[in-house]
Parts: sequence; C-alpha cells; structure tokens
Amino acid sequence: MVDKSKHIIHMDQDAFFVSVELRKNHKLAGKPVIVGGNSDRGVVTSCSYEARKFGVHAAMPGRMAKQLCPQAIFVRGNMDDYSKASHEITEIIADRVPLFEKASIDEHYIDMTGMDKFFGCMKFASELRQTIIKEMGLPISFGLSINKTVSKIGTNECKPNGEKEIPFPEVRDFLNPLAVHKIPGIGDATYKKLSEMGVRKIQTLAEIPQDLMFKILGQHGLGLWQKANGIDPSPVVPYRERKSIGTQTTFESDSMDISKMKAILSGMVTNLTYDLRSQQKLTACITVTIRYSNFETVTQQARIPYTALDSFLIAKAHDLFKKLYTKRMLLRLIGVKLSHLVSGFEQIGLYHTSEVEYDLYQAMDKVRNHYGIESVVKACIVRGPERDENGKVIKYNPRKKKKEKQVEDGEEKVDERQRSRIRTFINAELGTATKLDG
Repeated sequence: MVDKSKHIIHMDQDAFFVSVELRKNHKLAGKPVIVGGNSDRGVVTSCSYEARKFGVHAAMPGRMAKQLCPQAIFVRGNMDDYSKASHEITEIIADRVPLFEKASIDEHYIDMTGMDKFFGCMKFASELRQTIIKEMGLPISFGLSINKTVSKIGTNECKPNGEKEIPFPEVRDFLNPLAVHKIPGIGDATYKKLSEMGVRKIQTLAEIPQDLMFKILGQHGLGLWQKANGIDPSPVVPYRERKSIGTQTTFESDSMDISKMKAILSGMVTNLTYDLRSQQKLTACITVTIRYSNFETVTQQARIPYTALDSFLIAKAHDLFKKLYTKRMLLRLIGVKLSHLVSGFEQIGLYHTSEVEYDLYQAMDKVRNHYGIESVVKACIVRGPERDENGKVIKYNPRKKKKEKQVEDGEEKVDERQRSRIRTFINAELGTATKLDG
C-alpha cells in the first residue's frame, strides 16, 4: 500500500565534483569538463552536462571519453575539496531538518512527514536549496514526493539546478511515460532482460502481473514492480556520524616493538578497507587507540577525504600511532577504527593512489573474494618465510585443507601453517584480535 501522508525530499548535488572544480576555476564554466580519466587506463569520475551531451558518463574509461569528446578538459580532481564540501552541506542540512539520511557523498534524503502542518514542505525544501546554493556556491536539485524512489526520480528529471514536487495524485501520471531505466536499481542486465520482453516504459512494467515479475526476476522483480507503481516502504534512515567499523588486538604479553605495531596496524587497515570496498562504503575518519601496560588508554583521530584505499589509510594510521606513542612503556592493546561511513565507489578515491596501484587493489579483492580475505596480504604484515633445516623456503599453500593434528598433553594442536600469515603473526606472537562493528 502507498502511504499518502509521507513527505520525502531527495536532494542531490549537480555533477558534484565538477561543480566544486568550477567554483575554484570559473573559466571552466560552460565547457565540457571531465574529472578523472585523464590517462588511457583512467576512469571518468564525474563530468559536466556539456560533456554528457557527447555521451560521456561516470565510470566510463578515459580513453572512450576522449574519443567521444576530444575537446573535453580533463581535471585530476582533489578529494580533500570534495570531502570538505560534502561535510559542509551535511552540516547545513543537519541544522535545519528533523530527520535526514546521507545516502552518498553528494545526496541526502529528508523526511518532513508531519511538518506540513506547520509550514509547506515544498516551500521549506526550496528555501533549504537556496540556502545551500548561497552558502556553498554549488548547484543542487531536489524532488519532493511520497517516498524515496519517486523523490529520487523527480530529482533526476528536474536536473540540473531544479526542483520538483510530485504529490500523491500525480505520482502515476508522472512515472508512466518515463523510460523504465529511470527506476533506481535497474542495471544493464535487468534493462536488457526487460527490453527483450518489450518493457521500455514504466507504465508497461507497472501493468505486468506481480507473479510473472517474480517468476522472471525473483524478489528483485517484485521490488521493481512496486517502484513502477510508486510504492517504496523503505524508511529514511537517520544519519549517524559515528557509524563505524574497527578492530583491536590485546597482546598476550606486553610489547614495545614499534615495527611489529606498525605491521599490525597495516594488517588491520588492510582488512577493514577490504570490508569497505566490499560494501561499497567510504570512510571520512580514522581513529587509532593504544593502551599502555598500566591500562592508560589514549586515542587520536583524523578527518580525511572520503576513501577506501589501503595505502592512504595505512600511512595515516602510522602517523596517528607516532603521535600517540609518546611514553617509553610497554603496550598491551592497539586498535584502529574507520568511521563517518557513507555509500560510494572505489574510483572516487583514485586521487590518493596511482592507477597501477588501484588496479592492484581490485585484483587483490578478486583473489580474496575467491579464496578468502587472508589469502593475500601485504608483505610488511608477515614474518619472513618459514625455512626447513636446509634453509629452503617452506611453501605456503592457502588451498590446502587437510589439517595436520598433533596431540600433546591430551590437547589437539593445529599445524601453524594452516593459519594465515597475518593471523599467525597477531595471534601466536602478540595476542588476539577482535573485530568491532559500530
């Protein structure tokens, strides 16, 4: 059933990264501008509407973008600037609305349900948009309707720099003539299958029997059918700035070996960033915690550009550890946490790393997805390879499943080689690791 009483605003920055670049360099206004993708192996992160007229779009290979729009101006981009602008926009919204969700680095959902009794939601949304434009100097569009799906489609239809209200009685008339790919959640594969069925308009999809949609696309098909009919029960999830993932290790024996501490931090960050990329999340804050042998616990955090890549976060973790570890005392615990998470894709962090290194992260993630997270680790995390009595390296085989069991004093022991290098290093030599979800 459709909840007619809802008032949901979807606000989205127009070509966000490009808009920030235009704010810094007004000479780029009115020109086809592309952020990222400057090299043959690069990827387009964002592009101006002038560039989109030539068929250029985000996630397109840079080489293809150059072929479609030879006159395009390529800008490397600066993630620090984009993150700062995103934080400032979020602060403006947080100061003025009762409930909002930060869906990504450049879009927000706002639930104004019930507030129409005090003032018009459309009037409020329009004033909020003008406030952001005035204070930030960045264009922004919004859609206002009965749920998140219809509001988001409304935003996309009124871009660039526009605003649109779709009240309940007008929802079906608004959706019906639109192309079916305008529905959020329809990717290339689903669109191809729907096109083969002759479904190209939202109205056609809305008229297909639900049981047929379930037979063709399963639960996903039912969800698309609901959206085509203007139904979306998903709530606006309150934005929690403290949402985080983290891990910490308590050592079996206190230590002050700095090289080992840095190796452990590197291993922790590597595992956490893999989780971020798997969930298509980005972090904007890193926190490092240490606990001395006298149980004194100190922490330090740093706000950072949105990213999910190893090298930048590892370097930042090491820097924070260096600032924290000021007493020549033994340590009993060390931990790291990534917070201020938002949805986003890996390529927007390209500015922290070379394209070759970025390709390496993708390759490592594929190996981990297939063989497990501990099948590939950085060399700095592990000890030197095990050698036999002749000095020959004992090869480590991650596929080996057979456990070599030994019995000593009635207790079963598992051969150390069956455990990953990172786990062996942390657990066997220093302590136990605990993963934290916040």
